[in-house]
Amino acid sequence: MRAVWKGSISFGLVSVPISLYPATRREELSFRLLRAKDLSPVNYKRVAEADGKEVPWDQIVKGYEYEKGKFVVLKEDDFRRVDVEATQTIEILDFVSMEEINPIYFHKPFFTEPQKAGLKAYVLLREALRETGKVGVAKVVIKTRQYLAALKPNGDALALELMHFVDELADMEELSLPERGSVSKGEMDMAKTLIARMTKKWDPQAYKDDYKTALLHLIEKKVEGGGHDVGEAKPRTKSTSNVIDLVSVLRESLEAAGKPKASKGKQPAARSKTRKVA
Repeated sequence: MRAVWKGSISFGLVSVPISLYPATRREELSFRLLRAKDLSPVNYKRVAEADGKEVPWDQIVKGYEYEKGKFVVLKEDDFRRVDVEATQTIEILDFVSMEEINPIYFHKPFFTEPQKAGLKAYVLLREALRETGKVGVAKVVIKTRQYLAALKPNGDALALELMHFVDELADMEELSLPERGSVSKGEMDMAKTLIARMTKKWDPQAYKDDYKTALLHLIEKKVEGGGHDVGEAKPRTKSTSNVIDLVSVLRESLEAAGKPKASKGKQPAARSKTRKVA
């Protein structure tokens, strides 16, 4: 695995040299644009809006539009000039209880790996965070952007999870949201019972990307068939019915949750209608 960043974790007077590695793998299926008549790949061109001419890479600069149609050019030296020290340091600003942070703030996880000189300090920080139930809230610059981040123990690793700044989140006040007391006690009791029946121990292996699996299967069949179609696509859109009583839906869901699930080989037929709940 290739490190995406190297620097150190800093808290108080302690400095822990580390390398940063992606903690996720999202292997998107890559598609090329082709000309239909001969399957010749179609390439993208960098075209200027002013005259429609293609622009070579050595003539392209980065600009910030400070007013409509007006730009200021920023060079690589300008980006490096902004907070050089922070680009090499994950500076812990505060320690906060994990349960105090709304999960919506978390954005993208990374793993940190200590350098030999920082092994003991790495273990000390990891275990101290684990025993206190705290996370280290930090700031870090990766490439040309500063991020808010949280350092937290994850097994034997210290995970760094990038976070959103508060001004990056949409304001919920703009939404029309129902009040908490809009359901009855009976409806709440049935909902809790349904949740209890559907509750399982967390197993990440139980959840797969069905769309990606089906798409790969389709691609394999097309390759085996010389690139030809493999049959007509079956419509998946379900019709919807009128809004019905929430209690009826909960009761029906409870009955279904109490029944054993069908095996993978014999999946139940899809219903013709999906019910909307008021």
